[in-house]
Amino acid sequence: MASSEKEALKVAYGTENPKRIPAHQQVYFKLREQILFGELAPGQPVTIQGLVENLEAGMTPVREAIRRLTAEGALEFQGNRRVTVPTPTPSGIEELIYARQAIEPELVRRAAKIITADDIESLTKIDNELDAAITRGDVGAYLRHNYAFHAKLYAVAQSPILTEIADGLWLRFGPSLRVVCGRIGTQNLPDEHKETLQALSVGDGARAAEAIRQDVMQGMQQVKDSLNL
Repeated sequence: MASSEKEALKVAYGTENPKRIPAHQQVYFKLREQILFGELAPGQPVTIQGLVENLEAGMTPVREAIRRLTAEGALEFQGNRRVTVPTPTPSGIEELIYARQAIEPELVRRAAKIITADDIESLTKIDNELDAAITRGDVGAYLRHNYAFHAKLYAVAQSPILTEIADGLWLRFGPSLRVVCGRIGTQNLPDEHKETLQALSVGDGARAAEAIRQDVMQGMQQVKDSLNL
């Protein structure tokens, strides 16, 4: 497992070893990751039995995971024991843009006040792995490393309420990123991470926050363009 994936697991599970958490939580996080990284495409219906087989889990923990993710807006019930990842709408994308611009730069401003050299080194390693994924056109690795970079950066801020909100927003637009990557490829994706890291290394929180805001805006604009919203 790459170091960036370990960072993402640590943020999500609160531990570097997800096997230490209860089985029903493991099922929840596994399904959550499939949604977040677009393994379940927006609008694609799947049966509950199909998820049971895919996740290699019992019906009860899968139903509980579906219930939680439906409450979080990541899944929708379709009837006939089917669920689907919601298809983005123009108004929904606009709300996500507004919310991400409000929350994520603020997390970076807070992180800039307390970030350490070790944190910057970890973020740099993640970003290097992201670059390698872009070079080889590995969409799955790109999505995981990109998420890991943001998750690590926001965790540094030590603002659990804002971080939880930001992570929930990612769960709502993450599936669409895979669609974007499939249509335009990894080479054409925005990346303001290096500008963010340079600003953080000199303690310029405002500059780092603006870099992340630009990263957010460019990414969301590509989502709108690719989905014709």
